Amino acid sequence: MGSYTWGWYVVSPWTEKGQGNIAFLLSGLGWTVSLALCAIAVSVLTGLAIALLGLSRHRTAVAANRIYVEALRAVPMLVMVLWVFYGLPVMIGLKLDVFAAGVLALALCDSAFEAEIFRAGIQSIDRGQHEAAETLGLGFTDKMRFIVLPQAIRRVLPPLGNQFVYMLKTSSLVSVIGLAELTRKANELVVTEYRPLEIYTFLILEYLVLILIVSWAVRRLERKMASFEQRAN
Repeated sequence: MGSYTWGWYVVSPWTEKGQGNIAFLLSGLGWTVSLALCAIAVSVLTGLAIALLGLSRHRTAVAANRIYVEALRAVPMLVMVLWVFYGLPVMIGLKLDVFAAGVLALALCDSAFEAEIFRAGIQSIDRGQHEAAETLGLGFTDKMRFIVLPQAIRRVLPPLGNQFVYMLKTSSLVSVIGLAELTRKANELVVTEYRPLEIYTFLILEYLVLILIVSWAVRRLERKMASFEQRAN
């Protein structure tokens, strides 16, 4: 470190070269956020469906829930990204572009965790709510739709926000298949500038600022949910 010659000029906002490099690095931000948003949306919907299977009274549905959750929680996300992008075309002839493959891979892995979040949220609803719905003659679908899920969703919103933070960080794995998000842009700039320490330091700062903003929003949401629950009680 003592003999290292720093080259911060490559990401300096006060030089023309640095400004161009910063603009190049930041151009991946849109792909990172878009990937995380799409993946979390798909994983939330899939996770909710899987969670409802696990709460069913049918053994086959419960077994399907456990197999899905345990299997996908065991697969590393990087492996899933590679398998979806390179494996699906061979297995079923479905070739996805890098963005779609990234969304599908991240959503598949994350949906197993979302299913557990929803399951815990639904099971946290007081048993009396279920009994009241059944007394009114509501079936499982209507009970979940009108009574249980509206309450459960309010309780699981904060952990879902935390999962979005996690998704933003793991979106960097999709760089291995060529998506031009933040990490991929940094890798490309390292190849041309030969300044990995400075460029990857800037990359860390990019993620740090992004995650801090999202984390602040999640904490604010948690406080609002806690305040809402207190007023409701």
